[in-house]
Amino acid sequence: MRSWWSLGEGSGQPGSELALYQIECPFCTEKGNFKLAFHAEKKKPNGSKKLNFDTYECGSCAGYVQVLWSGSGFSGSHGLHSYRVQPFPIGKPEPSEKWPETISRFWVQAHENETNENWDAAAVMARSALQAALRNQEAEGKNLKEEIDDLLHKGILPKVMKEWADELRLLGNESAHPRDISNPPAEKDVHAVINFLDYLLLYLFDLPTQIQEYRKRKAAKEKE
Repeated sequence: MRSWWSLGEGSGQPGSELALYQIECPFCTEKGNFKLAFHAEKKKPNGSKKLNFDTYECGSCAGYVQVLWSGSGFSGSHGLHSYRVQPFPIGKPEPSEKWPETISRFWVQAHENETNENWDAAAVMARSALQAALRNQEAEGKNLKEEIDDLLHKGILPKVMKEWADELRLLGNESAHPRDISNPPAEKDVHAVINFLDYLLLYLFDLPTQIQEYRKRKAAKEKE
């Protein structure tokens, strides 16, 4: 995103009004229990686009959260909006709603163990999330290596993601089947493979859904 005026254009949440129910209080972690304390807006010169600057008070803990949000230029029931929140919660990571439950469970555990510096557990959970994601894509094989190769040959995984998936597999294997228990995985390596895992899940699940939603909005607009 090169400009804040692009907020809500092309990707975001369905609808033209703020999805307040999705916003989590950074202090007590309750979602959606807010009342508006302050509102200001800025209109784009020579256009109808506007940015909303809202401050909300949490109904549970009386903490405050600031939300910058905007709807897309395509109004109506097929419109989009997007937002940015500060401060953001530092607690439990939230998986995408577009991921299957099993994948989300492993992903959360990978990130929680990374935060707690449990490097072996983080690597194993990241490996489990990877394998669950590949099997969701109907990967075939007797083991994870063959499943990765299968999705490469089917064109589902590009070569660079196949190579990173192999690195994640190998790091997870070292912790799941340790040969030298005095040699834990390096912190930077765990960070790297979990970062890759995030991109992989975005590629396999979020992006295809966003493309479908875009095509539906485009088709609906053409009918108007």
